[in-house]
Amino acid sequence: MGQRFNKLSEKHARFITEQKIFFVGTATADSRVNISPKGMDTLRVLSSTH
Repeated sequence: MGQRFNKLSEKHARFITEQKIFFVGTATADSRVNISPKGMDTLRVLSSTH
């Protein structure tokens, strides 16, 4: 079962910033799901809630 958090802990933020690649999934109501790899330094933690 998954867990929910109200904000990111330092452990969460560190894990996120260490990632080299992540995936973004998009879809519209009448289309297929598109999952694309992303990387470099595009994933950022702006604050404990963003």
